Amino acid sequence: MIKKILVSQPKPSSDKSPYYDIAAKHGVEIVFRPFIKVESLTAKEFRAQKISLSTFTSVVFTSRHAIDHFFQLAKELRFVIPEDFKYFCITEQIALYIQKYVQYRKRKVFYGNTGKFADLLPQMVKHKGERFFVPQSDVHTDEIPRMLDEKGLEHREGVMYRTVANNFGADEAFDYDMLVFFSPSGVSSLLTNFPDFEQGQIAIATFGPTTAKAVKDAGLRLDLEAPTPQYPSITSALNAYLTEVNGKA
Repeated sequence: MIKKILVSQPKPSSDKSPYYDIAAKHGVEIVFRPFIKVESLTAKEFRAQKISLSTFTSVVFTSRHAIDHFFQLAKELRFVIPEDFKYFCITEQIALYIQKYVQYRKRKVFYGNTGKFADLLPQMVKHKGERFFVPQSDVHTDEIPRMLDEKGLEHREGVMYRTVANNFGADEAFDYDMLVFFSPSGVSSLLTNFPDFEQGQIAIATFGPTTAKAVKDAGLRLDLEAPTPQYPSITSALNAYLTEVNGKA
């Protein structure tokens, strides 16, 4: 019987989240508690990469985290962003997030439509004379620089933020019947916080193949995996699982 679930993500901003419907339908308590958090590198750590932001004419954003930490570090580094600086974003939603830091309508902003980096490339190729800077996390692949190289674009990647374990306090209860993970980093954080963790009857659910692999590689039992053709979201998969396990239609 599942009574209390830890979802390793921030609490939804909307009260219309499917998680609340699941909690009401199945009579379970859902706690939103990220296992990981993202923090900026210090200005000193960034300088150690020997990157000068003043040498670039454009920046490429693949996430809101990249935007937050780019502007934060630019301020700490006393880099005044030129008004003709160009912003290339992987989606319109991410592009609109720039408004948090600059007047959007006065900036040259470009974005893709599908959320895939390959869809943004044609926009970048149209501005082939630009020098592109790509803010990255400490955990990244070589896919983006490879794609930029293939198009002959001048670019440089730089680590601006990192993912770290979000530690549990000594007095923080860990009495969950189910844990839901969304990244390999979350699984690593579990084992960092609880090196003697014994799964026992605790169910584990994951979203995404790399997260599922991280659970299995850690020697843990994976009870629920999404997405699947039948259950494309973690909430639809969770609803079906609870219906089966808790016996509530």
